[in-house]
Amino acid sequence: MLEGLLVGLYVFILATLLGSELINKVPQMLHTPLMSGSNAISGITIVGALLITARLDSATSTVLGIVAVAFAMINVVGGFLVTDRMLQMFRQAPRDGEGKDKS
Repeated sequence: MLEGLLVGLYVFILATLLGSELINKVPQMLHTPLMSGSNAISGITIVGALLITARLDSATSTVLGIVAVAFAMINVVGGFLVTDRMLQMFRQAPRDGEGKDKS
């Protein structure tokens, strides 16, 4: 059990360092498209987390799994809201007379 915990901790620390390094290298212009892609991947991850949480036997593990899924859902919804808001900034406002019925 201790060996599995150490491997999990090692992977977590490695992923944190690698993720921080990659995020710092992304130009601002690519932030929105990359965030949209990562939100889609997070959605797939949530489905996997739900499947694993449903199989757990311990009540503590189940509660922690539900909390993790809830936080991941907040992350996905917030990411899509931020992406939508940033994309609205690039939309052009309709000019005078455009978009109206000419009757």
